[in-house]
Amino acid sequence: MQNKMEEPAEKKKKTQFRLYNAMSKTMEVFKPIVPGKVGMYVCGVTAYDLSHIGHARAAVVFDVLFRYLQHLGYEVTYVRNFTDIDDKIIKRANDLGEDPLSLSNRFCEEYIDDMNHLACLPPTHQPRVTEHMENIKNMITQIMENGSAYAVDGDVNFAVDKSPNYGQLSGRKLEDNRAGERIAVDLRKRNPADFALWKAAKEGEPSWDSPWGPGRPGWHIECSAMSAHYLSFKFDIHGGGSDLIFPHHENELAQSCAASSDSKVNFWVHNGHVTNNQLKMSKSLGNFFTIRQVIEKYHPLPVRMFLLSNHYRTPLNYTVAQIEQASETAWFIYQTLQDCEVALSPFKERLAKSGKKPVQFAGEAQTCITKLQEEFNDKLSDDLNTSQLVTGRKFNEALKYIALNLKPLKKQKQMSPLVHSIAAVGREVESVLRILGLLPTCSYDEVLEQLRERALVRAGLKAEDVVRLIEERTTARKNEKFGISDKIRADFAAKGIALMDEGRETVWKPCVPVVQGKWVRFVGWIRASVDSWIGFKWIYRFIGWFRRVTGLVDHSTSMKKQS
Repeated sequence: MQNKMEEPAEKKKKTQFRLYNAMSKTMEVFKPIVPGKVGMYVCGVTAYDLSHIGHARAAVVFDVLFRYLQHLGYEVTYVRNFTDIDDKIIKRANDLGEDPLSLSNRFCEEYIDDMNHLACLPPTHQPRVTEHMENIKNMITQIMENGSAYAVDGDVNFAVDKSPNYGQLSGRKLEDNRAGERIAVDLRKRNPADFALWKAAKEGEPSWDSPWGPGRPGWHIECSAMSAHYLSFKFDIHGGGSDLIFPHHENELAQSCAASSDSKVNFWVHNGHVTNNQLKMSKSLGNFFTIRQVIEKYHPLPVRMFLLSNHYRTPLNYTVAQIEQASETAWFIYQTLQDCEVALSPFKERLAKSGKKPVQFAGEAQTCITKLQEEFNDKLSDDLNTSQLVTGRKFNEALKYIALNLKPLKKQKQMSPLVHSIAAVGREVESVLRILGLLPTCSYDEVLEQLRERALVRAGLKAEDVVRLIEERTTARKNEKFGISDKIRADFAAKGIALMDEGRETVWKPCVPVVQGKWVRFVGWIRASVDSWIGFKWIYRFIGWFRRVTGLVDHSTSMKKQS
């Protein structure tokens, strides 16, 4: 099922993709500068530490944009840079007693590893500042020759007064700018808002030779130089976090225009922050979680699902409850597709041979496919809206169609409309997951096992603990000590593990932790106590009847149905 055929190119071209442009502050129909080709530059990380979940959101958002543009049939050149020399890198290296370039190289590689875990496709190019010093120096020279920069004591500053449209992206007026906002206060500047293109070398810091003396680039010039090198001065999309609009992107825009009158970015696209208790998650505030910390407890695919759960331009508040819910959703999706794959395995060769031949679908299946395609296209073509795509009604109707038809499918001996229908719905579900980057690269069996492993980590249990407690519960049920069996089930549920009785076998799956109310715990305690009084089974039976009537009992059958 995972080798889904590509949709016809003529179908893809019919989609009109509308994208919010931060420059015009409006939604615009996306139209590339060169037909059929897209150039996209996204600001990457400053590599001085492990990346946090806020960095992950930016990477995942633009990875989906990359995938979606390819899905629409475009040839995409995607550039995402690394800042591997910077004040923060130098400070961290000094604190650790490490060479700054060695430190930044290490954290560049760590970031790449994190992106692999989060199923982000590698960009076409991942340049580093230190690899492009000549490009940077050449651009600074061009800006100076055009009269928009000046040298002083080995520094080169950009003269914001020479940029008539300064502030057009951020909406900030020049007189509103204050020195000190990520811009060092320097009395040698002609205007306090002037910013560094080149910084003179300081003792003990890495430096490169230049016409103005040894030094290193300022923060903003690197992106102008690298985007121009890989994409030219005119390209389609410039992306990054919303915190980069000012000063970084505003300054980048000003210096690029000063370097070339042909400079133009068609779309400026920014993702919203990840927040923690409604405050922006950042290293400076110390309220962040690294990607590593999160994926130790939660599988990367549900983490990615969580990062796509809101519209990319809106803030996303990080909560454990939301990632727990994403983990449960991921289990349901992959378990359904695994069951589908197993049920279709007898027909695998015949389905492959049918290829693109016209086949007869059940009417309900065609409806599922059509509605899912419509919802998918409507949402993604409308400003890349990924919110509630995999938790929405149409996606779940498709999964429900598969789940409800698995039993009759197992009775099929020959190819039939039902076989083709379930296979087609499964392929469509996988197509949506693929474009969102949520389709596992390993088998469904493997990803389900990985989800179980993370659930055990969160629960503080080992696999053998679960087996032992399930055996204790089975023994308690055989001896009609249902209070004990209910307590074991409730204890598991509180730790995010759901027990399901399937015939004579009990299996388990990850779930959102369920905390029992005080009344339920009290009744459970009474039942467990009564279970130990052999002569008082009538009391236990009365309490069991009372719990069933009041809806307090956790029936195995209801859990099975929910699974």
